[in-house]
Amino acid sequence: MSFVKFLTSKVFFKQLALAIVALVVLCFFALKWLNITTNHGEFVTVPDLKGKSLETVEIELNDNDLTWKLQDSANYNPDYPKYSVIEQNPVAGSQVKENRKIYLILNPSGYRKVEVPDVLKRTLRQAKPQLEALGFKVGNSTYVDYIGKDVVLGLKFEGETLKPGTKLPLTSEIDLVLGNGNRE
Repeated sequence: MSFVKFLTSKVFFKQLALAIVALVVLCFFALKWLNITTNHGEFVTVPDLKGKSLETVEIELNDNDLTWKLQDSANYNPDYPKYSVIEQNPVAGSQVKENRKIYLILNPSGYRKVEVPDVLKRTLRQAKPQLEALGFKVGNSTYVDYIGKDVVLGLKFEGETLKPGTKLPLTSEIDLVLGNGNRE
């Protein structure tokens, strides 16, 4: 039997019809199985977790069949309580599948500590921007007799003398001891 006669024979058409039926049935069962295992069309709304403690977050996420993962702690934000959520991903109100991980960023307990730079023997004009660029606040200035006017002779924090390299929390107020331009 030649190949052309086989393509036009009854046996070939029966085999082709069986193959098409088997393919359709296989696709039907595969799609049904995917529909069931992926919970197609079923979503959970992500709750708003900002400003809440980890204990509250865990309860809320468990109630919604969601899980959480602590991603990082950010810079301290005084608008939120310590160790509370300040960011979440996906955002509140998003539609997600159950058991989805919600990534959280927490507010640390306080400002991070930064090393005080060595600004001694520099002018106020040089020292003030350097301190402010690191996140410190320049507080009161005290003048003492020294030939250099507005030269930084000392640093103080809460009345105590500071040495360069000391670590202080961001936004700490540093008082300066400056020269007044008079001879001693």
